[in-house]
Amino acid sequence: MNTKTVEELLKHDTTLQDVSVKGWVKTFRANRFIALNDGSTINNIQCVVDFESFEESLLKRISTGAAIHVIGELVESQGKGQRLEIQVKELEVLGDSDPETYPIQPKKHSFEFLRENAHLRTRTNTFSAVMRLRSALSFAIHKYFTENGFYNMHTPIVTGSDAEGAGEMFRVSTLDAKNPPLNENGDVDYTKDFFGKETNLTVSGQLEAETYAMSLGKVYTFGPTFRAENSNTSRHLAEFWMIEPEVAFMDLDGNMDLAEDFLKSVLNYVLEHNKEDLEFLEKRLLDEEKTKPQAERSDMSLIEKLRFVVDNNFKRVSYTEAIDILRNSKPNKKKKFKYLINEWGADLQSEHERYLVEKHFKCPVILFDYPANIKAFYMRLNEDGKTVRAMDILFPGIGEMVGGSQREERLDVLVEKMKALDIPEEELWWYLDLRKYGTAVHSGFGLGFERLVMFATGMSNIRDVIPYPRTPQNAEF
Repeated sequence: MNTKTVEELLKHDTTLQDVSVKGWVKTFRANRFIALNDGSTINNIQCVVDFESFEESLLKRISTGAAIHVIGELVESQGKGQRLEIQVKELEVLGDSDPETYPIQPKKHSFEFLRENAHLRTRTNTFSAVMRLRSALSFAIHKYFTENGFYNMHTPIVTGSDAEGAGEMFRVSTLDAKNPPLNENGDVDYTKDFFGKETNLTVSGQLEAETYAMSLGKVYTFGPTFRAENSNTSRHLAEFWMIEPEVAFMDLDGNMDLAEDFLKSVLNYVLEHNKEDLEFLEKRLLDEEKTKPQAERSDMSLIEKLRFVVDNNFKRVSYTEAIDILRNSKPNKKKKFKYLINEWGADLQSEHERYLVEKHFKCPVILFDYPANIKAFYMRLNEDGKTVRAMDILFPGIGEMVGGSQREERLDVLVEKMKALDIPEEELWWYLDLRKYGTAVHSGFGLGFERLVMFATGMSNIRDVIPYPRTPQNAEF
């Protein structure tokens, strides 16, 4: 007899004589009703036990968290709350769970408590829903790029360059931490290290992806990236996943088109394929919102927020126009913004980005042509010499979702920008080679995967959308 998943059984239109299912006990009520879940769906299947037909010693072992195997008849349920249930004929406990020590009891747990028990938190409805959505989004991303002619590229995790100029990087070394070799100047001699030079964990696969785009045309990388920022906010991780497409012969307009189409496609995928998980998370979010002051509550439900992105054209606005709007906005004039906008050149904060999306334009916004001095060295300089061909996509509730640009394809301009920022040419000789041999307009963008998962699930802390969060002072599990 084939063992079915709970999801498969609950989808059945008809009753079945004999079914087999394995899963974990959520609850066992009245020595009769087992709520069983195997992770395939947010929903449990009810298994009805005739306690007189089973040994009392066996029934005592059916506790929350225990793994069991049930064989029985799938029938229409007589009780409320479920369409189908299993009348149990055979029952086997595959793995006991001590009710005295099992941490995930059927009650409300704080997210902080669940992070401390991250190895078991997917036994809860919230985290099983979040991780199924994470998986579905990951699949939708690969599906989108494959169907649109992109090649998947695995960029290095260990690197000798700092793509973003971010500075905060994790060093990779095999040298003796207590007694490293020193050179004549008394500095650590990295020529004696494993790679013969100083190396770090990557902050981005973009530069390497650019090299492949300039021969394969359209590539994307989707891998782990690392930032050693000592930041303990609800939006920062030390280890996270990035999606970074790069496309040859594509300008900034094409880049904006690609990013908009991509985001709509992957969010539409989960709207179609993860309805039950989204409905559960939407209800969770509504209950959470009720505890907040009215001013802090969201205008839209979770599914409305996703539809807001999928169904609206993204508004394209230059940075300069956005600064004028913000400078003249009520919250700025009445000093309601935490960071007031007084002049052109200011780096926009999340509160400004959300104002533009949620209050002013009432649709997702793409800002473009940013001041050169607040953006990375590789972005193409505009003719005005002050702005670069950068673009950021802003979403409701979250602010920036995507950052990208047309890349600087002119060798002389790129060399000048690197000199101004003290980036040594010899460190990026291979990157400069792209501008010597068949250079062409090309563009790309980066999307932090966990930020997308936060948006799609309504979770407010980034630590709750990755299996095992890595943050300052925390590398548990």
